[in-house]
Amino acid sequence: MRDHFEIRDHDAAGRIGRLEVPRAGVTVETPALLPVVNPNVLTVEPRRLAEEFGAEMLITNSYIIRSTDRIRHRVLEEGLHEFLGFDGAIMTDSGSFQLAEYGDIDVTTEEIIEFQRAIGSDVATPVDVPTPPDVDRERAERELATTRQALADAEAAETGEMLVNAPVQGSTFPDLREEAGSHASATDLDVFPVGAMVPLLNSYRYAEVVEAVRAAKRGLDPDAPVHLFGAGHPMMLALAVAAGCDLFDSAAYALMARDGRYLTVSGTEHLEEMEYFPCSCPVCAEHTPAELREMEGSDGGGGNGAGADRSAAELLAEHNLHVTFEELRRVKAAIRSGNLLQLVDRRARGHPAMLDGLRTLLDHADELEETDPVSKDAFFYTSHESARRPEVRRHHDRLSRLAVPDRLLLTESDAPSNHDYDAVWRVKPPFGPFPRALSETYPLTAEVPERVDGAAQVAAAEGVASLAGANPDTAITLGHDDWAPRALDAVPDGIETENLRHLGR
Repeated sequence: MRDHFEIRDHDAAGRIGRLEVPRAGVTVETPALLPVVNPNVLTVEPRRLAEEFGAEMLITNSYIIRSTDRIRHRVLEEGLHEFLGFDGAIMTDSGSFQLAEYGDIDVTTEEIIEFQRAIGSDVATPVDVPTPPDVDRERAERELATTRQALADAEAAETGEMLVNAPVQGSTFPDLREEAGSHASATDLDVFPVGAMVPLLNSYRYAEVVEAVRAAKRGLDPDAPVHLFGAGHPMMLALAVAAGCDLFDSAAYALMARDGRYLTVSGTEHLEEMEYFPCSCPVCAEHTPAELREMEGSDGGGGNGAGADRSAAELLAEHNLHVTFEELRRVKAAIRSGNLLQLVDRRARGHPAMLDGLRTLLDHADELEETDPVSKDAFFYTSHESARRPEVRRHHDRLSRLAVPDRLLLTESDAPSNHDYDAVWRVKPPFGPFPRALSETYPLTAEVPERVDGAAQVAAAEGVASLAGANPDTAITLGHDDWAPRALDAVPDGIETENLRHLGR
């Protein structure tokens, strides 16, 4: 049991938690976004990150600080919190990103952990090897062995109250990610980043991101706080949280702003192509796209209000932060009310890669069901992906617990006034059959369109098959509302079916 991380709420694999950071003397609520702060270029002052955007934690690069003579001695003397002007928790990276980019760095885990402790970092990182996607297995295994040694070196280091990351690598091999997660969980380290995600995220390979996260989660302890390195686009936060991630760090807000890119929950827009801002954050409320374009060629000077003395890139960065933190608050609210997967479904309609991610996540519905609450607010059926949600799987699994009579009618219509069955149960796509006494219990109170699709009908038929399989001696008749042929094909042969639309013709 990791006593520095407490889980308060669950929905799917998403959770609201409290991460105690003892060296900083603070507790960070998760899911949390850690804005990346370049120690050489402060796009947005860290003080403002806390006061205006609600950041409780940020991340900066200890390798850059160590390698930059101009600031190294100052940070050692003042301490990292004083240098950045930030009272919250500060995580530091080790140079592993530079290692991945340039092939070599001149520091060991032992040296960089000691440096991070010396400058006052609250959460340190060893020098792991971020193995990129699509490499051969031999390389992935070799570099994973190097990362394991880095974790051992980090365990042996003197850290005091400083927490230490245990990165989970393994490239695009799910079994290696799971193995790495198991190894990391067996250490005495504290936070578990899923590493080398930036190439996948930059290529919108969200399905593979989900696979990597779920594989790592299978290896990690259930109470392990999970960090998704390099993730922070608002479009994918709900998906990543639903997959089981608790912490995110992102430089996207600043990097994209420098290229004139404007983040939204459904993708990225280019400032040069925008006529209106769809957002109501302070930047968007007080400026138009045309005004920011005019500023791009000047020295800044946004006039009065939100843009005073700031360049277009800085203002775009602020918008990008506003929309990202707003989405994170929306994700937390969705977890609390139990509709996180509905939020993910809405986000999936904004980009095909997000839809791939959602479908991949639902491939793991059996894993999500382990932590998904048995009772929530209303279940909304909004797309055929809804038929694969863990609530549907749970209902099918629990049908075997119900007492079933010898002769049973399952019907989508009202119970007939005259019948010779022992009982009449309801059938409701996508859940399938249930006794009418359960009609007011979750998730059978689901809001379902009158014109359900084939996926909902197939799921209902699978529920009928589950009930029949658990009760082979029961004679079952199914009255359906003109189900698609593929749904009827899923109904076992021994069940008599009747199309309710044909009755009385």
